[in-house]
Amino acid sequence: MIMLGSAASNQLGAAVGAHAFAAIGPAGVVAVRQFVAAAVLLPVARPDLRRFTWAQWWPTLLLGLVFATMNLSLYTAVDRIGLGLAVTLEFLGPLAVALAGSRGRIDLLCAAGAGLGVYVLVLPSGSSDWTGIGCGLLAAGCWAAYILLNRLLGERLPGLQAPAAATTVSALLAAPVMVLLLVQGRMTGTALLYAVGAGVLSSVVPYAADLIALRRVPARYFGVVMSVHPVFAALAGLILLGQVLAVHEWLGIAVVVAVNVVAVRQNTNDGGTARTQCGQRGHRRGVAGVPGERHGDPQDRDAAACGSGRPPGGE
Repeated sequence: MIMLGSAASNQLGAAVGAHAFAAIGPAGVVAVRQFVAAAVLLPVARPDLRRFTWAQWWPTLLLGLVFATMNLSLYTAVDRIGLGLAVTLEFLGPLAVALAGSRGRIDLLCAAGAGLGVYVLVLPSGSSDWTGIGCGLLAAGCWAAYILLNRLLGERLPGLQAPAAATTVSALLAAPVMVLLLVQGRMTGTALLYAVGAGVLSSVVPYAADLIALRRVPARYFGVVMSVHPVFAALAGLILLGQVLAVHEWLGIAVVVAVNVVAVRQNTNDGGTARTQCGQRGHRRGVAGVPGERHGDPQDRDAAACGSGRPPGGE
């Protein structure tokens, strides 16, 4: 129940944040969310930035850029194609990392199944919003990059220092957006409340919930349960944003979720949990992300070697 609550909170936060798009746009919501995530992570991890070496700094800087790009592309996708579709496309990132190094028959079938699921989900046509779809796929690529960078940083920085430092970098990158919105008078109290709510629900709550959950359940089960993220995203979009999905979209989501469950179970049985589930949001999340002592959104039971389910400023 705790894990399901974490997933629900994540998607509820994304839906709440979408209510601020009209006033401050996806970039404004992302900027506020990054500051909220940094405010949570910095006091917990307390990274000594002055002692970072260049070998620690360059992947940290890249990770901060990935955070900013991932969140902006995801929220832009949410604004254009809806929460359910955007999160499902983003979900392909960790799934791709899980399947990339495998040549097993089941994993190849999973890759084919994921491709089929995306085709059914999108049903490409002349009226498709290719910008929104592209943003969703960009978010997926960023999530995959997040997993790989977090895996590298896990070998160079202890605990949550890497995501805390990277989230700070991301917040600094977003600072000009905050300044511009304030100068233009667009950062209204209501918009700020929605954006902060998104940060709390998608970063703070999942962070605390996942820490509790991973003390009680094996990491492999966490990965399977996190497969419900696309479904919860679709439900949050329907209930809170009035985004009604077509039958083929529900079917596409179901296929992608099923493929992820099979991939997680297969790689766990093959002894590949640590290899494939590192790095996957509060946020972000197993193929979908298995946190350890992570921020809300780093993975596996060894957060020092892995990332997180949902990156700190994650979806």
